[in-house]
Amino acid sequence: MENATLDEVLNEFNRLPLGDKEYVVDVMERQLIEAKREAIAKRARKAMANLRKGAVRKGSVKELYKDLESD
Repeated sequence: MENATLDEVLNEFNRLPLGDKEYVVDVMERQLIEAKREAIAKRARKAMANLRKGAVRKGSVKELYKDLESD
């Protein structure tokens, strides 16, 4: 099922017994949570790298608005 389309996956899912459907949903929810966690970690690593390089601006909200208006 390596190249299965979404339609094929949904059709196969609909053929499963209720217990198997619940298990699939549980597994998929856990995988989605982990994917989101990885995306957050990746963004955090990038932000920290930018901070170390000095590629970020620091300041108060007031200073940020002032800086945005000057661009």
